[in-house]
Amino acid sequence: MPEIVRRKTVTVKVGQVRVGSDAPVVVQSMTNTDTADVEGTIQQVAALATAGSELVRVTVNNDEAAKAVPYIVEGLDKVGIHVPIIGDFHYNGHLLLTKYPACATALSKYRINPGNVSVGRKNDDNFRAMIEVAVANQKPVRIGVNWGSLDQALLTRMMDENSKLAQPLDTRDVMMEAMCRSALDSAAAAEKYGLRHDQIIISGKVSGVRDLIDVYEMLAGRCDYPLHLGLTEAGMGMKGIVASTAGLSPLLLRGIGDTIRVSLTPKPGGDRTEEVLTGQQILQSLSIRSFTPQVTACPGCGRTTSTYFQELAEQVQAYLRESMPVWREQYPGVEELKLAVMGCVVNGPGESKHANIGISLPGTFEEPKAPVYVDGRLMTTLRGDTIVADFKKILDEYVQNRYGSAERTEQLVEVH
Repeated sequence: MPEIVRRKTVTVKVGQVRVGSDAPVVVQSMTNTDTADVEGTIQQVAALATAGSELVRVTVNNDEAAKAVPYIVEGLDKVGIHVPIIGDFHYNGHLLLTKYPACATALSKYRINPGNVSVGRKNDDNFRAMIEVAVANQKPVRIGVNWGSLDQALLTRMMDENSKLAQPLDTRDVMMEAMCRSALDSAAAAEKYGLRHDQIIISGKVSGVRDLIDVYEMLAGRCDYPLHLGLTEAGMGMKGIVASTAGLSPLLLRGIGDTIRVSLTPKPGGDRTEEVLTGQQILQSLSIRSFTPQVTACPGCGRTTSTYFQELAEQVQAYLRESMPVWREQYPGVEELKLAVMGCVVNGPGESKHANIGISLPGTFEEPKAPVYVDGRLMTTLRGDTIVADFKKILDEYVQNRYGSAERTEQLVEVH
């Protein structure tokens, strides 16, 4: 498989997480709790981090939220969660960061939206105040431009300039250019005010897939800052997942992008960790990073009238999710494991041979047996009512033998 050549960037440290250059592409997420709710926010950050979010952003929009941040970080430390916390600031960040120094210290990074920092002002005093706090605390900053809150003075000026051209550009092209200029001009200003070049990450968030690709290609060609990728409002369910995958994949395959977030709209009371799992799956599907064993399962057809293979695939997938928190610690490399759960003889044996472990269940009118292949060879044939339990046992033994250390394997043998 051709190697993806990552775009060359500086490396930015966010807490203990490296972003950019040769560091892995980082998956991040954002809470939707009221940050002033310390306990609720701790619980959601812990859930996101446990799911695999390597950076977590929280809203810091008022005094109560700013006061809560140090207690949130302290509470996470007490339960063994050490994920870097990023503060998301709009409009009043200059006031909150200077008024609550404990908040400024506790955060690992600040996110600043240039379009919302000095609204109604003709200077950049508010932006400068936030950068100076970042410099004093040696914190990195993401300069996050968003087309829904783009600097209107800049956009108006550029639109006026464009209208005077002999051949004016399309309005969309002017907006894309305005987003790039806002991000890069703001980054230059941040450096002028004392922030180091390797303390800046930039983003240009839009909600359209083609727009996302275009703006990041422009940014990638004009700077060596690490880039944070993501649709600003991906949407709900299938729409959000498909749009995010369609937008991020072409960029990631070209080596563009150092951190990603899939901004899914959850159902009321829905699981916020879905955006983390989606981001991980995008990277794993592109063979950029591995997070969890992958299960190949056929879609089913008239040859697979039984739902048994679907039930087995679902149970195996759930078993992997349940096992991974422990496996990840005990069996380094287990995330590379590939399984196949197939429903008939047409592709079942072939796909099973391509996987580390594969099972081919009987389809319609086939003999009621399920051959199991391990590393391309037929290991055994399962029959009867204990196929699920027997397959899990084979899976457990394979993981222990292949990914466990010799010392660990001996301990398991003694226990059993």
